[in-house]
Amino acid sequence: MTILKYGHPTLRQKGARIGSITPAIKKHIADMFATMGESKGVGLAAPQIGHSLQLTVIDVREVTDRPSSLEIKGKPADVNEFMPLVLINPEVTPAGECVAGAEGCLSFPEIFAKITRPESVDVKALNAKGQPLEFRCSGLLARVIQHEVDHLNGILFIDRMDSKTKEELRPELDALRAESKAAAQKTPRP
Repeated sequence: MTILKYGHPTLRQKGARIGSITPAIKKHIADMFATMGESKGVGLAAPQIGHSLQLTVIDVREVTDRPSSLEIKGKPADVNEFMPLVLINPEVTPAGECVAGAEGCLSFPEIFAKITRPESVDVKALNAKGQPLEFRCSGLLARVIQHEVDHLNGILFIDRMDSKTKEELRPELDALRAESKAAAQKTPRP
């Protein structure tokens, strides 16, 4: 699937809650994992592929230089055994101090910045089978979940940048937005 780039209006829309796990939702999940893998990403939100839904997929197993931790019911769990992760209708609550860390985004190719987010978060969501999930995570996994949940609410990582960083990246951001708008105008409407 094509990943929408900065400037596409769908990226600014809040995703609709998912009421049931339909065959279409299952297909979206499979397509999102395939797209994320091809793009070498660690997270992908449904709005990034043109679906305004509260759905994201995550897999941090390949990242070894930025650790993650996970607790289920207060007990440590193996992050790798929890991957790949599907979050439907996620709710995230900060559970730790804010720290700055490097982030990029598949909708912003080759653009990276330090973003400040809580180090740990509590997460409630449904999994791919519609079963409830509840856990606390920290490190890279917490950062990725917060980044993807922002996407589900129409918030982009540039909205979390400090003004100096955003201003430094302005030429690249303006060029990407112009490119996305030009591509959208060339796309035939159904």
